[in-house]
Amino acid sequence: MNAMKNRVQLIGNVGNDPEIKTLENGKKLAHLTIATNDKYTNDKGEKVEQTEWHRVTAWGKTAEIIEKYVVKGKEVAIEGKLTHRSYDDKNGEKKYITEVVVNEILLLSK
Repeated sequence: MNAMKNRVQLIGNVGNDPEIKTLENGKKLAHLTIATNDKYTNDKGEKVEQTEWHRVTAWGKTAEIIEKYVVKGKEVAIEGKLTHRSYDDKNGEKKYITEVVVNEILLLSK
């Protein structure tokens, strides 16, 4: 059961071209967003489609794969862990970020 703790799996479409950074040590960092869609029928019998946006971060070899093969609109499956962090913006206001840190990525569309 321990392997299931803090595990996130998503299949969705990439919402923007990934932002790739190369750090001083040469290690790659990728930031992107993934949209997942849910369809259901509400109490009134109306079909509803709901889109959720997920912030995604990848490091090292996974970031290199994203840099090489992933573009806006591509369908991907990711597995990773959910993380939370905060920082102070330029106005001194505390900002909070929730994101998925990717361990594995699978490219689904051509």
